[in-house]
Amino acid sequence: MSIPRKSSPAEQVVHEVYERLDQRPIERNCVQRTECCRFRTSGKTPYVTKGEALVAARAWRGTGRKRVSPPEDGSCPFLHPKTGRCQIYQARPLPCRTHFCQAAGGPYPRKAVQDLIWMLERVDHELQGDGARPIADAVQEWLE
Repeated sequence: MSIPRKSSPAEQVVHEVYERLDQRPIERNCVQRTECCRFRTSGKTPYVTKGEALVAARAWRGTGRKRVSPPEDGSCPFLHPKTGRCQIYQARPLPCRTHFCQAAGGPYPRKAVQDLIWMLERVDHELQGDGARPIADAVQEWLE
C-alpha cells in the first residue's frame, strides 16, 4: 500500500472530522506538554483508523521520513528526538486530539465525538481497513 500522490476523498473526510472537532464547544487547552505521548509511562497507545493513518503518514513523509521507528523509551514515534514536540501535530489523529491528558482537560466524553468516530469508521471500511490499530503500525503500513 502506498500513499496516494494527491489528497484522496478519504483524507478529505478525515480532515473534515478534525475541523468539526475543532468547532466543538468542548473546553480544551493542549499546550503540547507531550505527557500523553509517553505511551509506556501513560499506559495508553493511540489506536487509529486507516484514514487517520493515511493522513499521519502523509505528514510524516512530509518531514522527509520513510519509516516509523518507535523509540526505546516507549514514547510516540512522531515526537522530535531533541525538542520532544510532535512533528505531525496538525495531522495528529483523533485519539491524540481527544486524549486523556488531564492537563489539557481530560478525555472527551465519547458521546461528544461519537458521530466523528462513525465518520472515521466509514472511511476505514471504504479503505478496506479492519478497525483501529496501534498508531505506529498503522502509519508504517501506508509508508511501505
